[in-house]
Amino acid sequence: MAGLATSFGSGAMTNSIGEIADNEVMFVIGANPPEAHPVIGAKMRQALAKGARLIVADPRKTELAAAAHVWLRLRPGTDVALINGLLHIIIKNGWHDGAFIAKCTTGFDAVAAVAAKYPPDLVEKITGVAAHLLYEAAKMYATAGRAGIFYTLGITEHTCGTDNVMSLANLAMLTGNVGKPSAGVNPLRGQNNVQGACDMGALPNVLPGYQQVKWPDIRKKFSAAWGAEVPEKPGHTLPDMFDAAVRGDLKAMFIMGEDPVLSDANAHHVRKGLESLDFLVCQNLFLTETAKLADVVLPAASFAEKEGTFTNTERRVQRVRQAIEPIGGSRPDWMIICELATRFGYPMAYAAPEEIMAEIAALTPSYAGVTYPRIEENGLQWPVPAADHPGTQFLHEDGQFTCGLGYFQPIDYEPPAEVPDDEYPLLLTTGRILYHYNVSTHRHAKHLTAHRPEERVMVHPADAAALGLTEGDTAQVSSRRGSVRAKAWVTDAVPPGVVWMSFHFPDTPTNEITSGAYDKVTKTYEYKVCAVRVEVGQ
Repeated sequence: MAGLATSFGSGAMTNSIGEIADNEVMFVIGANPPEAHPVIGAKMRQALAKGARLIVADPRKTELAAAAHVWLRLRPGTDVALINGLLHIIIKNGWHDGAFIAKCTTGFDAVAAVAAKYPPDLVEKITGVAAHLLYEAAKMYATAGRAGIFYTLGITEHTCGTDNVMSLANLAMLTGNVGKPSAGVNPLRGQNNVQGACDMGALPNVLPGYQQVKWPDIRKKFSAAWGAEVPEKPGHTLPDMFDAAVRGDLKAMFIMGEDPVLSDANAHHVRKGLESLDFLVCQNLFLTETAKLADVVLPAASFAEKEGTFTNTERRVQRVRQAIEPIGGSRPDWMIICELATRFGYPMAYAAPEEIMAEIAALTPSYAGVTYPRIEENGLQWPVPAADHPGTQFLHEDGQFTCGLGYFQPIDYEPPAEVPDDEYPLLLTTGRILYHYNVSTHRHAKHLTAHRPEERVMVHPADAAALGLTEGDTAQVSSRRGSVRAKAWVTDAVPPGVVWMSFHFPDTPTNEITSGAYDKVTKTYEYKVCAVRVEVGQ
């Protein structure tokens, strides 16, 4: 979100899921939609069936990589170099859209100067991708009439995650592939309401609608509406919270719908931070690994037990309708928050979630025209600036960026925070599997557990042979932060020198060994790259 907001003025998926089927070219980088975003993965299969061409940049041989017309098997953490190489080839061959660049953007010359430093032979040395494949991908993307970029955590979960995103924005602007249907730059959100949570201000520096807390007129507007002074100082980012807790500067946390003991990188540090708190409250459906450390657990209702909305990855605000009464002593999240606020001395009462949506619309320009009657059927895609506005299928139409002109950002490649060495000679990268998707829930779904009951570590056959590992052996995977064990999965789906694991299983808490390094802008952890050693487990 930070990268796209810097380049385009808006940090959301520019286009719509329904447009994917009409893409001429799909460039999928740092994403595995068939497993991590299966609805979008199905749309991509439809596009392929209609004749679309596919470029995939991924170290692993995923389902999409196997189906790609061009597979760029880059080394993890080298995305900026790869994209700069594509920019170099496009500019050198005159495939860029000069008219769009001149009319709709600024900063092109600076990016062209950086791209000139990344000829294909150098990029091949950095990324491991053959120069002829770079050329083929650059031509395929740049000469298409409608080319869309799709990315997710494989791009953002790096120390250079924001740089990666801005590099992709550079690529789209260079070719004029933004501001029109079946094109754009499309981050695929990780869960069903990540977009909505961000839209509502669940970030340390903004209020709903990405209205900055540093802006006095915004604070004045919200303070007047809420009858309380809105603080000027932004809150902590996630790594800052745990650092502050370890130091003793942060005394309490309220963790809602999250399991950082399993899901956050360098999990030993996370656990130490939580154990250093004076008071921890968890609000969740299940007794998660994090909730086991809590002083108080507030039982929350599931989506099926409450009314409200989700805003999905394409900015579509959709109704959630209650199907059953809350089970046991659980309550909808909004009711719990209202009662807590009231007990803290700030009376907060709403008759129903529809009242909350009315308040959102009154304070959030991009949601101004959203009402429950209007989203009853198919929802609306923000921005919806007025009650008669139909919603926005794609952003930045005709190159009219939210910030005025699109901003090219000159970005040089920087290596990951941690690279293999003699002591830790392999590179670990992580991701999701379809059956479990995230953390702490799989044990409650026996049929999903039957599909994948335990963690497996992907190891290339050459590495397995050198280590004396065979299929099904117990492998011990160690980093500078600790060790975990999992069964070996010997496969050429990973390249030599790279191992891959998911992070779903409490018995194999992979994030205890991932790096605590993070992006310099957003402080998102670098889950995708860390140095490890693999040994035969005892």
